Amino acid sequence: MLATAPPADPPAVRVKLFQAAALANSFKDSEALAVYQEILKGVPTHYLALWQAAVLSVEIGARYSDETRKSAYFDLGRQYADRALLLRPEGGESNYAVALALFNQATLYRAGARLRAFSDLRSHVYLATERRPDLPEAWQLRGRWQYRVAHYNIIERLYSKIVLGGVPPGGDSKEAMADLEKARELAPQNLQFCYDLARMYVYQGRRRRAIALLRKAERLPTFTSEDLVVSRLCRKMLPPLVRADARRQKRRAREGKKPKPAILAPADSSRARRDTLSRKQ
Repeated sequence: MLATAPPADPPAVRVKLFQAAALANSFKDSEALAVYQEILKGVPTHYLALWQAAVLSVEIGARYSDETRKSAYFDLGRQYADRALLLRPEGGESNYAVALALFNQATLYRAGARLRAFSDLRSHVYLATERRPDLPEAWQLRGRWQYRVAHYNIIERLYSKIVLGGVPPGGDSKEAMADLEKARELAPQNLQFCYDLARMYVYQGRRRRAIALLRKAERLPTFTSEDLVVSRLCRKMLPPLVRADARRQKRRAREGKKPKPAILAPADSSRARRDTLSRKQ
């Protein structure tokens, strides 16, 4: 039996959805959230408004340094996400929203509760990438989750085994990097994806990959204050890696080994896209 398509939104709701999307695309997250909340007052079961409100709530909360405000926004996001999940338990968007809220709530928990949250969000983050493989943020979140679980310390692994029935399956450093690479492939201009992936490369001893990626990140535009912060972090990370690579090449030369080719700043595909867009305008 075919699933019944949801009824079309009334014109007034469509106008508000367009307004909310335009605000979010202009990086006015608080205003966009307020519009989605207006929609939900009239249509409490509006799936799109629910999962978008969940994501925006979490993203706004993450910007606060005060844990009380963080917690309030994360809890609000979780409430919206849970309501979306009730409507569509198998939905990629609803599962991503729940996983995002859980992941961020976990940063405020004590160790035991944090590990339980990481265990609980596994199914959601995998279902999100399965049902919405085109959603780069879902791949980023899965990569972050994978890497964190892969690097549980001895105490965390012991607690997970005794209390939670074992370490969640799927935590793997290589898969984490593959997930971040997928996210970046879908959104090559996202600075946060570059930074997350470069850090993983460094931790895994893939210095030259990190250098090449960070040099690409230098070319990316910044649109928000968060972008500026991440851009500075990328620029700060690069010089020590370049110096370490230069020392390694000198050492190889002294040992009579052939030096590896210099890492040039490549013409990234994202830059080509920007050039194409500028020609069209």
